[in-house]
Order: sequence, then structure tokens, then C-alpha cells
Amino acid sequence: MITQRQDDAPEAGPGSAGLARTPRLIRLRTASRRTKVGVGCAAAAVVVAIGIVVAGAGASHARPIGPPPLARSFSLPALGQPGATVSLASYAGRPLIVNFFASWCAPCQRETPLLARYYASQHGRVIVLGIDSNDEETAALRFIHKAGVTYPVGFDRFPAPATTSYGVYALPQTFFLNDQHRIVAHVLGPVTARVLARDVALMDRPAAQDRS
Repeated sequence: MITQRQDDAPEAGPGSAGLARTPRLIRLRTASRRTKVGVGCAAAAVVVAIGIVVAGAGASHARPIGPPPLARSFSLPALGQPGATVSLASYAGRPLIVNFFASWCAPCQRETPLLARYYASQHGRVIVLGIDSNDEETAALRFIHKAGVTYPVGFDRFPAPATTSYGVYALPQTFFLNDQHRIVAHVLGPVTARVLARDVALMDRPAAQDRS
């Protein structure tokens, strides 16, 4: 089954449905950054500042029958590497984390350095793929260099087809995939070290346990 979590919210106790902490996300921009600059910096700042409220926060979800859903395939230009690509198919048979982010996303500025440190600490044991969404290439490159990112990053420029194919319309969001590239966990909002440890464990769970 897929486990959907929200920004490492505490487990809900009896009678606490609907009280889970709302994750911090920033709405995915619906126009290119260049277009927004043309409209005016003040208008762009207002759009970036808007957060979304995830419907049903804290509500229980029915357990689906059968295996978790398959992740959508994608192939994107590698950020900062002309001619190279980042694709899901390149990691066939290997569990991995797929993180959607952008340089203009305020919560991502806290999350991305944490992911970079986590990836480096794993020495190849855990694969992380970043997808920079609806961004400016120069700003995106500056952001990942400052954050210390060494994992592959795909550049999903406007209108961000790979991002929206995952149903991602607010950032950041992270998907944990098993070796069949089925989504075993989905985190809304920035991940934490505890969330990473918890959900990476699900990536290695035998596929048979995902049925029922």
C-alpha cells in the first residue's frame, strides 16, 4: 500500500482526526518564472508566498487492495549537464527517492541541504533523484550548488510535465519507490531525517508485503 504522510506530523491519537499539522508547501507556479518577472516582482512575490491546505489532513485513508501504484516514467535534461538526461528507467530494479523541488520554494531551502547531506552519508546505498520544477536554470544551478547537492537532478521546465504527471502542484513533495518503482510512501512538505529513515525502510520491504 502507499503511505501518504504530511511533513512528519505526529501520529494522531483517538479523537484527533483533522488535527494533524498542515504541511508547508508552495504552490507550483502556473506560469513561467520569466513571465512572472514581466508582470512585476511584487505580483510574483505574492504568488510564491501563497501556501496550500491539503484536503483531508489527518483523515484516515482506506487501504487499497493490491500492490502500490507504479511511478510515472520520466526522462528529463540533467540540470547543469548539457546532453545528459535523468530518467526513471535508468534505475530499473533499484529502490529510490524522487524529490520535487525548486529554487523559489521556501520550504525547499531547508529540505534540499538535508537531502544532500543524507545522500552523501549513504555512500550510494540509497539513490536520490531530484526534479527541479518550473524554475530558471541559472537560479536552479546556484541553488543546488549552495545546498551541496551531488545526486542527479532533472530539469522540468515550464509547464513541468513530469511534475504534474505525479499530481504534484505544490512543492516540495517526495516519493519513495521500491525496486519495482511502485510508490510505497509519499510525503507532502519537507522531509526530515526521521521521515527519511522511516520511509526508506519501506522501499526495501518485500513486494509480497505490499499486497493485502
